[in-house]
Amino acid sequence: MNAIEVRAALTLAVVYVLRMLGLFMVMPVLAVAATEFKDYSVMLVGVAIGGYGLTQAALQIPMGMLSDKWGRKPVILLGLSVFALGSIIAAMADSMMWLIVGRILQGAGAIAGAIMALATDVTREQQRAKVMAIIGIAIGFSFYIAVVIGPLIAEGWGLAGVFWVTGILALCCLPLVKWAVPDSPKQLNADTLPRMDQVWQLFTSRDLWRLNVSVMLLHMMITLLFVQIPATMVKLGMPLDNHWTIYLPVLLVSVMLLAMMMRSSRGRTPRPMLLAAVIMLGSAFVLLPSAGQSWWLLGAGLLIFFTGFNYLEANFPALLSTIAPAGQKGTAMGIYASFQFFGAFLGGILSGAVTAQAGPTSAYYTGAVIALVWCVIVAGIRAGEKLKRVALTVPNNTQPEASQLAELNGIKGVVEYVFDASQNQLYLKVNTEFDELNARAVIRQWG
Repeated sequence: MNAIEVRAALTLAVVYVLRMLGLFMVMPVLAVAATEFKDYSVMLVGVAIGGYGLTQAALQIPMGMLSDKWGRKPVILLGLSVFALGSIIAAMADSMMWLIVGRILQGAGAIAGAIMALATDVTREQQRAKVMAIIGIAIGFSFYIAVVIGPLIAEGWGLAGVFWVTGILALCCLPLVKWAVPDSPKQLNADTLPRMDQVWQLFTSRDLWRLNVSVMLLHMMITLLFVQIPATMVKLGMPLDNHWTIYLPVLLVSVMLLAMMMRSSRGRTPRPMLLAAVIMLGSAFVLLPSAGQSWWLLGAGLLIFFTGFNYLEANFPALLSTIAPAGQKGTAMGIYASFQFFGAFLGGILSGAVTAQAGPTSAYYTGAVIALVWCVIVAGIRAGEKLKRVALTVPNNTQPEASQLAELNGIKGVVEYVFDASQNQLYLKVNTEFDELNARAVIRQWG
């Protein structure tokens, strides 16, 4: 990578870490710390934990499109400011209702698409995977750090302290984005952000709906878990500031098990492994109702859950890249992210409602039933060869004819292609046999 690409990868990764750290720190503490409010209820806790997902889901695609019109940095700065405002409102909240307002406002800072688009804008195609990998690792790292330090901050400074730290971290990102992150030097790549004319087609895609529903259920499950687990630990006699002693070893071992699962897959995402991961989530929810009587059962349940969760979280984006049509990954990713965050909202609502009506044990078993139904959905996912996406510029504003585009079928390794006349870009999905030099030679002949 050149200096600009290294700078972009590191600065955007830091922005992601600081922002996601704030979101994730709330998850393992809110269910316990919120009991201090006079209007506390399990149902409202569920809404507060998942509430940010509602506005994230609603605004993910519009904010992505807005960054195409206003520019990446203005939208990112706006989103961070809104997120910081929501954090401050939540920190100053004296009731569950104001806490929920703050959480919903946090979610309105939906900048994930704009950040990824900016990363794409300032990197070359051959280096883009490295930059995205660095950002992806940073997101995962922020989750592990958050579940460890969140309970410590909450124990020392209360729930308000968690939100104050969250707001300060978001504000620290503003000068970083303004002056440290590289400016976008080129026009939008149509495979980067959502386009309204593609939304309905991909929303109803027979191949993509299973994946979208799956990521929705995945984040429904983890939100459902974090509405219950902190309270379960407290019932076992563990104060909030000691919860990290369970989370840390569980997460570290789950990462090692994830590495073993990924290695056994050999760069592919076989359907049996997806089913196995879903079954792991369901098994954890069967095991956890008994965790109120045993630390060993609690640790085993969490380890099984996070191993399956990590595998699915790592492989679903790769599947999306394989399944999404050429030139439409940006739209597919926007829809995917909307389902992802909506799942967090549904998980909070479902967990709170079931717990309020039938108790925490029923909430755990609800997760097991969801996993059972989910197996049927995952069984139909088209999982197979991992494909690469390539964007090539057609020279001299040439408008290739259908017969010229058909020549691409003769290039070894080309699986799918589409030409975007508005951007003068040719988008390809290719396998490992693809010869980019040969493809560029064919395109040059069109001019």
